[in-house]
Amino acid sequence: MSMQCPAGTFAYVIRSGDNFYSLAQRYNTTVDAIIAANPGVNPNALQIGQTVCIPGMQPPPATCPSGSTTYVIRSGDTLFALAQRFNTTVNAILAINPGIDPNALRVGQRICIPGVQPPPPTTCPAGTTAYIIRSGDTLFALAQRFNTSVNAILAANPGIDPNALRIGQRICIPGVQPPPPTTCPTGTTSYVVRSGDTLYGIAQRFNVSLNALIEANPGIDPNRLQIGMVICIPGTRGESVTDWEDYTSQ
Repeated sequence: MSMQCPAGTFAYVIRSGDNFYSLAQRYNTTVDAIIAANPGVNPNALQIGQTVCIPGMQPPPATCPSGSTTYVIRSGDTLFALAQRFNTTVNAILAINPGIDPNALRVGQRICIPGVQPPPPTTCPAGTTAYIIRSGDTLFALAQRFNTSVNAILAANPGIDPNALRIGQRICIPGVQPPPPTTCPTGTTSYVVRSGDTLYGIAQRFNVSLNALIEANPGIDPNRLQIGMVICIPGTRGESVTDWEDYTSQ
């Protein structure tokens, strides 16, 4: 049955298992109010696909209002989890999505999240460095790796979902220096990282401290050395060193 619902009600399409009692509980109304809004409808003979009018609530808006962002429900989502993820409250989400059933979220359903900012710009602001998310990355691990905090990363990336990082996603890391140059300054020697190298092993090999090696290479990630990467060895004579035997034979 198709009908035009009166003001103060919204159209609802009956699904398997629905009855007026369950609908009244779900939408915070009463069976009598639903019956009154649907004259001629037999509450004991509801049919799947039938349209009824639910009093007291309106469906979600076609577009999200200013100050909110559209979010598409994924498997496992709950309003409580979304409120925590986006630093808002369940009541605030319910207020901006009148008619939403918090106990019957559907995968693919569109809702509005209040207070969420748009994703970060395509270029990172001064004082931050672009980073591309790789498999296994988390904001907590990145905060530890780059000597910053999760809150600082979130502040530098408004709108980011810390629980849904995507491989290849670009984020901005605050306080990170750019990688070392391909040519090393006076008083250091360039060294090309090889398979099996670690920063600790390189420091021991060239008889320098690990801290001195890190200071000579601002922005280096000790846990992510890459074969072919150029790093600078402090206290050596300025020639390019590609092998330990090259260095000891000088």
